[in-house]
Amino acid sequence: MADDETFMRRAIELARLSLGETSPNPNVGCVLVAPGGEIVGEGRTAPAGGPHAEVRALLAAGERARGATAYVTLEPCDHTGRTGPCSRALVAAGVARVVVGVADPNPVAAGGAETLRAAGVVVEMGSVLHEPAHEAMEGWLTAVSRGTPYVIWKFAATLDGRSAAADGTSKWITSPDARADVHRLRAGVDAIIAGIGTVLADDPQLTVRSPQGVLAPRQPLRVVVTGARGAELDDGSFRITDRSAPTWRAEGSDLPALLRELYARGVRVALLEGGPTLAGAFLAAGLVDRVVAYLAPKLLGAGPAALGFAGISSIAEALTLDVVDLARIGPDVRLTATVKGA
Repeated sequence: MADDETFMRRAIELARLSLGETSPNPNVGCVLVAPGGEIVGEGRTAPAGGPHAEVRALLAAGERARGATAYVTLEPCDHTGRTGPCSRALVAAGVARVVVGVADPNPVAAGGAETLRAAGVVVEMGSVLHEPAHEAMEGWLTAVSRGTPYVIWKFAATLDGRSAAADGTSKWITSPDARADVHRLRAGVDAIIAGIGTVLADDPQLTVRSPQGVLAPRQPLRVVVTGARGAELDDGSFRITDRSAPTWRAEGSDLPALLRELYARGVRVALLEGGPTLAGAFLAAGLVDRVVAYLAPKLLGAGPAALGFAGISSIAEALTLDVVDLARIGPDVRLTATVKGA
């Protein structure tokens, strides 16, 4: 139904607004609609420990929730954690119908649809805008399904694939518009990963900031893959050692183990911003899910490549990507692609 799509689309918008704020919980959106078609309550998942999307929508609706239809991007949870089960909250409020975008893959929380149906609530699962709802929560859904974070590799390069000039200079390849867009990307993740080589060479802060340089209230975990060189950061002269964001030094080269540890720490989506060597290692290990490339209309002809050795020695072995978005960001181009088979 057209109305169902309209209300589910709004729930998806709400889910997107919570990107980067809710882990280890999913970023869910919920819209409550009265029988006459009026939206009586909206909600999106609060940071961990706070109310879920359905509860916030029910609080906004009050008694008007009775007989309403709830449009929820993810199947309402059916377990008690730091908050109570959303499925039973919907039943208690007298909601008559629940339209769900995506079934919950988490066995701990799943079962909400069955509880709702057992209480006489009409449940429609995955029949309305399933793909857009899935895409809005893709990072969390993927991470929970396999037990490791969803990894986005971000890089900036010239059109001939150079991340720096022959003399090593790299500031700035892309425009202020592209750099501002990177901060929006960072704001939607739980961790930012870089290698020790990049930290020592470029001294990045790896934080979320406004165009004016103001730090965002919420900062992702900064992860430095140090190997045996961690002591080089001990003098405290590098920005990654400041107090602007939590930082973890990950010693060792076992990248799958690193991701499992990040998942245990509550990270569901991670942004890889390391240099070409670390990016190549992640790709060679099959650990990258999405690529976001900022391409500047510049040519250098020499200098470091954006990607180092990734275990590929022939055209036949090349990683194939599916381009899902192409956008103009100021004078630059942002290309977003998923890795086939990831």
